[in-house]
Amino acid sequence: MAVSLQVIYPIGENTHFDDAYYLDTHMDLVDRHMGPHIERVLVTRGVAGGPDMPPEIYAIATIVFADQSAMAAALKASAPVMADIPKFTDTKPQILIGEVVA
Repeated sequence: MAVSLQVIYPIGENTHFDDAYYLDTHMDLVDRHMGPHIERVLVTRGVAGGPDMPPEIYAIATIVFADQSAMAAALKASAPVMADIPKFTDTKPQILIGEVVA
């Protein structure tokens, strides 16, 4: 069964998030180090929290793997990716691992 890893970057008081660095550099690191184990990646930039509401999330990266073992292999290769996070944000990422059901 396919599994997903979602990395959610919440907006907090006095936090920053460098979109350009994230998309151009960080996601390239994800591809380089974890890419052989990834089926697909979707990055969503927060633009609103609802009608007439500001976003509460900078971005969400959804990474889909064929199965649990592919995700485990990708996570073993993720040290350079994890070390890069402070270069584009100081918010604490939230993680959701789940089964892809639809």
